[in-house]
Amino acid sequence: MTSPGLSAVSDGTGKLLVIDGHAYAYRAFFAIRSLNAPDGKPTNAIYGFVKMMAGLVNWLNPSHVVVAWDGGLAESRVQAHPEYKANRPEMPADLGNQIDGIVEHLGASGCASVCESGVEADDWIGTIATHAVAAGMPVVVASSDKDFMQLVGPLVSLANPGDKPPKLWSKDDVMAKTGVRPDQIVDWLSLVGDAVDNIPGVPGVGPKTASSLLNEFGSVRGIYERLAEVKSDRIRQALQAARLDVSRNQDLVSLNIGLPGDYQMERFRLGQKNCERLGELYRGWGFRGLLEQLEREMPAQRELL
Repeated sequence: MTSPGLSAVSDGTGKLLVIDGHAYAYRAFFAIRSLNAPDGKPTNAIYGFVKMMAGLVNWLNPSHVVVAWDGGLAESRVQAHPEYKANRPEMPADLGNQIDGIVEHLGASGCASVCESGVEADDWIGTIATHAVAAGMPVVVASSDKDFMQLVGPLVSLANPGDKPPKLWSKDDVMAKTGVRPDQIVDWLSLVGDAVDNIPGVPGVGPKTASSLLNEFGSVRGIYERLAEVKSDRIRQALQAARLDVSRNQDLVSLNIGLPGDYQMERFRLGQKNCERLGELYRGWGFRGLLEQLEREMPAQRELL
């Protein structure tokens, strides 16, 4: 399946795939419960990530790929709301010990990774996607995080790993899911809250009520400018009481799309595989099937060099 936005540019700029690294690593870790290297170290997350990554690349055929990793929580968000993401359990040790291996595999596969202390993957993804769109390049964001619905537009689609069969989310899909446009998602999440990130919403305001309010008043600002027009006394009073929380929530759920750095798209171009290094990794991990596949590919790879 394709999204209308992904055919909007045909000037040879290519297509960028941006992957939420930890989200896919967690998914891989829990999808394959037991897999170990010959030395006994767990490799289930590495193997699952490699397979899912290959599936994405085969499906989307991107010219550019980057995997964004969490480097910790953004200080500004924690200062605004000390409980921000405080409900999340520690990463399982067996998963944490495999992250370096995944990153090493990405490098040997010609895929870029980004990670920096104190920078959340969400903000990397928002910033990179924004620069790609400015360069006229279609973008697919691979993640199940609903925060990324705020990025969807003519050149940006979402690939949710939970979708079966796979599809690319467009503006229409976001509206069908939430009842609001992508440019209203920040306001919608600010009203509803996000239990995953430990962000409380307005008591009594669920997804349907929030979308109804935004469809009537246009935005959070519009709601509060015309608060007296909210028909339900209960909802009006709840909105009034939560006014400061809603304002804070807007800052918490808005992606930072202005991270400093080098965002020339060439930096993220999918490079040539380092077959020798990949072979070493696969042997060490005991990935016999992947090693056999790689050895079949190596003659063709050498012809390209």
